[in-house]
Amino acid sequence: MATDYLKKILTARVYDVAFETPLELAPTLSKRMDNQIHFKREDMQSVFSFKLRGAYNKIAHLSSTQLKRGVICASAGNHAQGVALSARRVGCKAVIVMPTTTPPVKIDAVRAHGGDAVEIVLQGESYSDAYDHALTLEKKRKLTFVHPFDDPDVIAGQGTVGMEILRQHAGPIHAIFVAIGGGGLIAGVSAYIKAVRPDIKIIGVQTVDSDGMYRSLKAGKRVTLNDVGLFSDGTAVKLVGEETFRLAKQYVDEVILVDTDEVCAAIKDVFQDTRSILEPAGALAVAGCKAYIERAKANKKPLKNETMVTIACGANMNFDRLRFVAERAEVGEAREAVFAVTIPEIQGSFKRFCELVGPRNVTEFNYRISDKKEAHIFVGVQVTNREESSKIAKNFIKHGFPTLDLTDDELAKLHIRHLVGGKSELAENELLYRFEFPERPGALMRFLNSMAPNWNISLFHYRNHGADYGRTLVGLQVPKKEMKAFKEFLNGLGYRYWDESENPVYKLFLG
Repeated sequence: MATDYLKKILTARVYDVAFETPLELAPTLSKRMDNQIHFKREDMQSVFSFKLRGAYNKIAHLSSTQLKRGVICASAGNHAQGVALSARRVGCKAVIVMPTTTPPVKIDAVRAHGGDAVEIVLQGESYSDAYDHALTLEKKRKLTFVHPFDDPDVIAGQGTVGMEILRQHAGPIHAIFVAIGGGGLIAGVSAYIKAVRPDIKIIGVQTVDSDGMYRSLKAGKRVTLNDVGLFSDGTAVKLVGEETFRLAKQYVDEVILVDTDEVCAAIKDVFQDTRSILEPAGALAVAGCKAYIERAKANKKPLKNETMVTIACGANMNFDRLRFVAERAEVGEAREAVFAVTIPEIQGSFKRFCELVGPRNVTEFNYRISDKKEAHIFVGVQVTNREESSKIAKNFIKHGFPTLDLTDDELAKLHIRHLVGGKSELAENELLYRFEFPERPGALMRFLNSMAPNWNISLFHYRNHGADYGRTLVGLQVPKKEMKAFKEFLNGLGYRYWDESENPVYKLFLG
C-alpha cells in the first residue's frame, strides 16, 4: 500500500551515507525544449549513483545477528559500490560476487569504498553466473542477501529521491522521468509521489532493447526478455522485480522507450548544461523527457513552460566510451543525417551533387568509384530536425541521384561508414551478420573457434568503443548444404546477432 511505503520512505535511513542532491534547472536544454527541465543530480553521490540509498537502508535495518554474519550481493556495477560503502559504514562484512569479466576499474572502486569490510569473489562470465553463486554462498555462509531492486527496504531507500524532489520544488510539476532497470528507483519514487502529489505524472524510461518493464506492464504480468542490450548496462535487466512490478502497475503512468542515439544525445545535453558526464543509464530520464515533449509536439498538442524533473541517476562512465557517444549524439539530437547516394559516372555529376548539398555542414564524405556507369557516396550532413533528412533525400532523388536515407540504419552507422568501397568479386554467396557480445577476454576467439573450419570469413569489421561490449560485422561464405549447421552455430553462440544480408546499404557498398 502507498501509506506503508510512505512511512517506510519517511523513516528510511539513508543520510548516514547519502546526501540531499541538488535539483538543478537545465537552462540550455529548457530553452531548446520550451519547458523547464530540471536534473535531480544523483550522479553527485559519493558512489556516483542513487544505489547507495537503498543498499544502506536495507543494511541499516538488519538485526545485530544478521549484521554479525554479514551481507552478500551480486553486482558488477553501482549496487556493488553502494553495498560496499554501506557495509563499511555499519561495520559488517560484505561479500560482493562479481563476474570474472568485470573490468579492474570497477573491482578497484568496490574495494576502495568497502576497504577491509569487503570480500570480493569473482565467479562466472556473466551477471547470472555471479547471481547464482551469490545465492549458493548466502545459504552456505548464512549471509543476508541485499537485492539490487526487489526488496521493500531497498525500494524505500530509493524513494527518498522522490521525497527530496517535492521538498526542493514546491510548485507545479507536470512529470517526473525515471530510468528503469529492475524497477527499484521508479517503484520507490512513484509510491511516494502518488501518495503525496497524485497529480504529478510518473513516467518510466527504458531502452528499446531492454524494455522488460514496458512489456510487462503491457502484458499485465512480468515478462522475461531473451536478451538485453548492453549499451545502457545499468538498466540491462531481463526480468523486473515482483514487488517493483506491483508498484509500477499501480503508480506509473507510462513507460517511454528510447534508442541508443537518443541516449547519447541526452548525455551531451547534460554535459552542455552541467559539464558533467552521465553514464547511459543515468541519462535515460533526460532522453525520455525529450522524447515525451517531441511526441506531444508531433501530436499537435505541444507542451510549453511545463516543469519536468529528470533523475540523473548515475555517472559511472568509462571514459573510452565517449568516442562512441560523441559519434552517435549528433544523430540522436537530429543534428546529423546520413545518406547513401548513387551518382552517374559522367562529367560534372560529382560537382552537381555537391551543389545540392549546398551550404550545409558536411560531417562525413566517402566516395568510391563502383564501375564505369556509376559511383556510390556515403555522406553525412548537419540538419536541424529529424524531418529534414527525408526532405534532403527527396531532393537528391528529384535531381536524378538515387538515395537511401540511412539515418536510422544501425549497420550503416556502426560499420559501413568505415568500410565504404570494399566490394570483392571473390565474395561469392556471402552472408553478412552483425554481432554484439560482452568484451571479455577470449570472446573474439570463442566466436572464431566456434565456426566450422571450411566457413570462410570474407569480411570482418570490429571497432572498440571503449565499452563493456563489442560490435562486429562479419561476412561468411557458407555452403548451402551447411546452412542448417550454420543456424545451429548462430543459436548456440550466445551472442546477439542480426542478419544484414539483404540490407540495401550492404548491397550498395560491399555486396
